[in-house]
Amino acid sequence: MSVQAGIEEKLTQQIHPAHLEVINESSNHNVPPGSESHFKVIIVSDEFKGKNLLSRHRLVNKVLADELQNKIHALALHTYTEQEWYDQNEYAPESPPCLGGSKAQ
Repeated sequence: MSVQAGIEEKLTQQIHPAHLEVINESSNHNVPPGSESHFKVIIVSDEFKGKNLLSRHRLVNKVLADELQNKIHALALHTYTEQEWYDQNEYAPESPPCLGGSKAQ
């Protein structure tokens, strides 16, 4: 199973999102082709009701603890309740461009 598919499966099973996008952004970074190391997650769930941004991120990070420890380098999170997602016209911000950098620098 790919890292991306594993992330999707875990979040679906444990947070029950109304909307979920897991986007592999590795190709925007200085990594080998085909890498699965940088992800953007847009997740909409009423599990986030009454939780501040930090609590929402902690919840997702807990679900993805193994991936964060062993498989992925970067994770951009966009967490919304269903009402927040609707109020934003179902839009999450684009990721900024990679500014470079590598282990060799």
